[in-house]
Amino acid sequence: MSASVLFYVQHLLGIGHLARAGLVAKALAQAGFDVTLVSGGCPVPGFPPPTLKNVALPPLASAEGFSGLVDENGRPADEALLARRRDLLIETWRRLAPDVLLIEAWPFGRRQMRFELLPLVAAARAPSSPTRLIAASVRDILQEKRKPERIAETVDILRENFDVVIVHGDPRFVPLETTFPAADAIADMVRYSGIVSAPPGELQGAAADIVVSAGGGAAGAQLMLAALEAARLDQGASGAWLLVTGPNMPAEIVERLTRERPPGVGIERHRHDFRALLAHCRVSVSQGGYNTAADVLEARCRALMVPFDAGGESEQTRRAEALDARGLARLLRPADLTPKRLLGEVRAARAAPPPCDEKRPQLGGGAESARILAQRLGNSQIGNRQ
Repeated sequence: MSASVLFYVQHLLGIGHLARAGLVAKALAQAGFDVTLVSGGCPVPGFPPPTLKNVALPPLASAEGFSGLVDENGRPADEALLARRRDLLIETWRRLAPDVLLIEAWPFGRRQMRFELLPLVAAARAPSSPTRLIAASVRDILQEKRKPERIAETVDILRENFDVVIVHGDPRFVPLETTFPAADAIADMVRYSGIVSAPPGELQGAAADIVVSAGGGAAGAQLMLAALEAARLDQGASGAWLLVTGPNMPAEIVERLTRERPPGVGIERHRHDFRALLAHCRVSVSQGGYNTAADVLEARCRALMVPFDAGGESEQTRRAEALDARGLARLLRPADLTPKRLLGEVRAARAAPPPCDEKRPQLGGGAESARILAQRLGNSQIGNRQ
């Protein structure tokens, strides 16, 4: 007998959270769960996958500098909009009466969404609730909190409301305690799934030797502009370059890249066969976000990472450092990013031995997440179909 899952995800700036949640939701469905993904960010073409059941809340995004929430037109979110979202979320939960409530990122992050998530978990925790299991879905490396009271608040919410925390990583690679100092306080709740990833698939478009990507693209302009000049300096010596800007790259940056690109350099907003593109390239250049790192590991390609670290962001740097330490990618820090240095690192990566499979962290995090939930529900009929 199938079990139903309501999976909540909110992306505020990039699309990483939504992309990872889509892969997890797809794996849950393949394992036999009846999954509905509830998404609350601005629409992104192709996300979530059209094969998934999806309920879209009125969109919210992050204001500049994460100073607040705005609607899809950039206007500050008012109380009426927040109330509409909260009411639709609770109504969706009541209508679906899910066996499992799965929440992405919160309470480790997404503190801005407490206005709707605290009422949701309160309803799901009520004695008459049909929800049997409340689970957190969180990536392996968190943005590190500086305020001890925020860490304590996270532990309290988890202890009072959640049954299990699924960490989408490998403890041998980066354990949760590396970026969450109170991990010991929830150790009995934590289960590691491995990295959420997907196989490369088939190449549908043209291949390239050097693939430069920026995830969703919202914060990738510096990397793309440096890569364009590096390709100009390269003059084709390293092969064909392809810059995949991401759907959220500012239009003026894409126009500049297109206008100034030298021969042998391609510019594309998005590639549906991106994983296959990496599997056929000589070097991948990226910022080091979770999903691109997972794609690099699945593709087994040589890689260079220039992590995004503006505004005190540390997640991508932590990941790139861990990959560099294992010989799975080269690290170029943003402070050292110049076209000449970038080209030198690309050539060094291309000349390096291929990455060693034995040093890769565990992959297949979607399927393992399904097994974790099925085990907690005591249902042997689901979670073992992959």
